[in-house]
Amino acid sequence: MRKLLAASCLAVFLLVSAGAMMAQTRALKVLEGKVLGNGEAPLASAIVYLQSSKDNSIRSFIATDDGSYRFGQISPDIDYQVWSQYKNTKSGAKTVSSFDSRKTIVIDFHIKADK
Repeated sequence: MRKLLAASCLAVFLLVSAGAMMAQTRALKVLEGKVLGNGEAPLASAIVYLQSSKDNSIRSFIATDDGSYRFGQISPDIDYQVWSQYKNTKSGAKTVSSFDSRKTIVIDFHIKADK
């Protein structure tokens, strides 16, 4: 009886551990791209916003000198809205879907704005 109970406990432990390990191995996503202005000119210091559909929290990134931005460690199980702003001009919002299986998602923004 004790052996059966011990074997049952071990089996339950292994099943729970395997499920937890599988959940941890699901890779996080990366979102990156560029913010470009008139004539494909990079818009340094443009702000890119990333809003989670889970809790509406917003992360932001200031574009580098070449207009690029990067958000790492994005959950694959959550949808996001992403948009950019340069001075007083905003781009349209784009969706990063939890159904998109790519590990690296590239979204470029084009804003008609004077430098």
